[in-house]
Parts: sequence; structure tokens; C-alpha cells
Amino acid sequence: MYLLLKGHDYEYEIKMLLNLFYHGEDYDIVEDIPSQGVTIETVVCEDYFKAAYYENGKIIETSSLDKEYIKDLPKEPLERRKQSKILLKRLLYNEASKVTGIKQPWGILTGIRPTKIVFDLIDRYGDDEDRVRYCLENHYKISPSKVNLMMEIVRSEMKILSTNKDDEINIYLGIPFCPTRCLYCSFTSYPIDKWMSRVMDYLHALEKEMEYVSKELLASKKVKTIYVGGGTPTSLNAEQLERFMIMIDKHFDIESLEEFTVEAGRPDTINDAKLEVLKKYGVTRISINPQTMNDKTLEIIGRRHTVEDIYSAFSMARTAGFDNINMDLIIGLPGETFSDVKQTMEQIKKLNPESVTVHTMAVKRASRLRESINEYDLISDKTIRDMIDMVYHECKLVELNPYYMYRQKNMVGNYENVGYCSTGMECIYNVEIMEEAQSIIALGAGSVSKIVFRDENRIERIENVKNVEQYIERIDEMIDRKRKFFG
Repeated sequence: MYLLLKGHDYEYEIKMLLNLFYHGEDYDIVEDIPSQGVTIETVVCEDYFKAAYYENGKIIETSSLDKEYIKDLPKEPLERRKQSKILLKRLLYNEASKVTGIKQPWGILTGIRPTKIVFDLIDRYGDDEDRVRYCLENHYKISPSKVNLMMEIVRSEMKILSTNKDDEINIYLGIPFCPTRCLYCSFTSYPIDKWMSRVMDYLHALEKEMEYVSKELLASKKVKTIYVGGGTPTSLNAEQLERFMIMIDKHFDIESLEEFTVEAGRPDTINDAKLEVLKKYGVTRISINPQTMNDKTLEIIGRRHTVEDIYSAFSMARTAGFDNINMDLIIGLPGETFSDVKQTMEQIKKLNPESVTVHTMAVKRASRLRESINEYDLISDKTIRDMIDMVYHECKLVELNPYYMYRQKNMVGNYENVGYCSTGMECIYNVEIMEEAQSIIALGAGSVSKIVFRDENRIERIENVKNVEQYIERIDEMIDRKRKFFG
């Protein structure tokens, strides 16, 4: 396929949108219409916008907007560029949908934070929900069911975001070790059995970064939430985990936190001793993530635990006193049917967690799945849609309501990830990181700090190296990156 771009440099955006209809297709940029093959032309001019399809040099579909329609585009350059992209993507979406017969649930959206658009529209139109919905469905081509989901989530998020204060900050701490690497995983993660000898070196480096952050950056800030992710933090043995928790307790004011989350994640890393450590040092929320309640699938995706282990880990957590437990699921895993996901939901409902985070399968570039994609049968778009609808209704039946969401590239069916929870059990950190409404200082290998300048509508990022050995050896440089940014 060929792309002819006239009057604009939106190549990335055009390719991302077309990828929804032609997954994995390669495009050659051309300056004229070739006589062979399929060519997609997009034009941005002062007087008109255009999107057209050609086959073997002959036009088969075209849409355009004339001068009268585009005369109200903003004059301010950045906003004009933003609105121009939306108009052109809408034209191209219409043409691609006609040619392929496909309607995308999320319309022209390709970004990971769709609810941000709702907040922008609310800023523009206030309480006029009908107008907001009209824009989402007609300007962005989002399906009514997804618009309903967005509005439900935004109403929930507003309750958290409305309490934000300027002197608050959130902390992320990364433990990049796991028992094994799952088939679909693309996170910074190292097998704990091979890296056990470097764990204490890693914790020493991490504490050095903690000390700098606590002494130099938090003098005038209150830490609102702490989120410990990975990897799988509970890959550490009980002694290492306690050493890590002592570090947190030493450098941050745990008692003033509104929320303290640790991803216990893999059930095969959980035992009574580790849960006792987490409880002792003030952790208020943990995740126990089965991904599926199907033993055959667990084996396929590279997990070293069974469904029985999931039940055992959950029971241990309840006995230890944890009353805010999240469980992650992935729908669309290789080989799973609608019945498999239904059965998973039935078992999750029996456990009765306070929240369930439902991920749609994504084929990530750095995952083992991507490397061996031809060995697996991925699920059809219709089946994944039916699974998503079923999970939504099953969660609703037990009063778990959607409270945050995000999307990823290369998701099966171009759908979404949604967090559900019972009333009052929303994960504050999840909402803050998705809406980018408060700064997050991130520490550890592969972590990315996001500093929010609300008055300037601007976000700056400070990255740490992903490689564990480099993080340990270059910890002074990681600290210096933060020092230079904050002056």
C-alpha cells in the first residue's frame, strides 16, 4: 500500500489510524499516484481537506471538507494543528470504514488515555453532557457503548481528582524481578533465580535514589500515594522484602499516605511471611493477579502456578488482614474461548475481591508472544467484543463498577483495559497516572517520573535506565538527572 501526503506532516497519525484497519501493513510514501496497488491520499489545504482511496491509479472512494466547513478552525497554531489532525483523521476513518466495512469501537482514537478527551470537552462545554456525547460520537466516531463507558469512568474519576492539592505528589518504586517472564510481558523484568546475587546491590542503589528524593524533593510536598510495581515485588524473599519495606518506612511518611499499594502479582511468590511483612509496614492495597483461572492457559503463558495456588494466595491475604485486594485478568489469551473467560469470572466472583482490572490482550513489541506470534491463534474481534461485554455485566452484578481505563497499541480488536472496583475502593494512583493530573516521582530501573505543570498544561518526563546492572552502576547519574531537572 502507498501513502500520498499533501500539505501536512501527519504521517505517524495517518499510519496509526490505518493500522486499525490494516494491522501490520507496510506503507511506502509516494509523491504521485502509482498505476498499480492501493494508494491512500490525504490532503490539508487552506481551502479544503481530502481523503481518497485509489486502486491501480483509479479513484474508488473520496471525501472532502470545503472552505466553508473548515473556516472555523482555531487561528492559534498549536490548537489549529490539533483540530486539523482530528478533521483529517475523521475523513480518513470514513473512507477506510467504507472500503473495509469495519467500524472501530474507539473511532479515530489511537491514544492510550481516551478519558482525557472527555475532560477537555467538559472544560469547553461545562455540564452540557449531550453536547459532550455528540462530539465523542460524531467528531471522534466513538461507539455509543464506549461513550457510555467513558462518561461512567469520568464521573468516578472526578471524585478523586477534585480533591487533588498542589502540594501533593505520588511515588512509584520499581522492583524489576519476576519468577519467570510471561508470554505477553514487555515490562522491565529479570528472572529472580538468575539475579538473586544482585538483589541487595539493586536495593542499595534504590535506597540511594530514595534518600535523594526524600531529602531534596519532598521538603514542601506531601506524599499522597506509594505504588510498588515491577516485575513482581514479592519475587524478593521475605528478608529482602523486609529490607525494602524498612527503606520505604525510613525515607517516606507512611502514616500520612492515603494509599499504599504493592503488586503481589504472581500467586507463586506469595506466602504468609511476605504478607506479614507487607502488613507490618502499612501496605493497604495489594494485587494478586491470576490473569486467567484456567490451568492450561497458565501453562501456555509461562506461569509456574495453578488455579489452586491462586485460591491459596488469596486466602492467605485475607487471613493476613488485607481488605483491599485487586485481581488482574487478561481476556483474549491464546487458546481461550468465551466459555473459558466466563468460567474465570465465575471463580473470581466467588473470591470477591475489592477490585478487578480487566486487560484486553495486547501483542507488545518486546514480548515473547510477538517473537513467536505465528505459533498462536489470536481471537476474533467479535469474540473479544462479546468477552468484554460479558465481563462488564458480570462485574456489575457484584457491584464492581468501572473507575479508570487506558488503551495500548496492538490490542486485540482495538479495545481497552478497564479497572472495576466496589464503592470507595478506587485505586487513587491508577487514576492519577492515567489522567496525569499530579506529579509522580518514579524510582528504580526502567521507571519514568512525570512532572505535571498544571498551570502550563505541560508534562516533563525523567527516565531511568531499564537495565538493572546499568541502574546499579549508574545510580549517581540517575539521581543527577532528577537534580538537574529540579535545580
